[in-house]
Amino acid sequence: MGLIYAKVVLKNGEDLIDVRRKRIEPGMVRSMNLDILVDSGAIMLAINETIKAQLGLETTGTDFAQLADGSTMELDMVGPIEVNFENRQALVEAFVLPGESEPLLGAIPMEAMDVLIDMSRQRLVVNPSHPNRPQFSMK
Repeated sequence: MGLIYAKVVLKNGEDLIDVRRKRIEPGMVRSMNLDILVDSGAIMLAINETIKAQLGLETTGTDFAQLADGSTMELDMVGPIEVNFENRQALVEAFVLPGESEPLLGAIPMEAMDVLIDMSRQRLVVNPSHPNRPQFSMK
């Protein structure tokens, strides 16, 4: 079993709000295309300092996260960030990992987009039970 990456687009959520409020034009939304490591063991989206700077995201606070090696680190939180994958999108917060750490797509944004890891094909896919739009359980 190998590592699974997905092509996503990340957008500055504050910029998207400014577009709706007609403060900026849609072409001014800061965004970036990214091949991101899909990590169902991570809870949240995790970006690095370079991505934070490129998207112009402001720190909203800090929180503690347990890293893959078992250590705990206090990390900055940023958001909102819109994550786009195929015909899905989710608005989430993200941890900011130090330096050029590899960004991670965790369980919360995957659940919010109703996407699944297809282990047989080693890729992220839109939930085949809901191909046209996400479906959520409210129970």
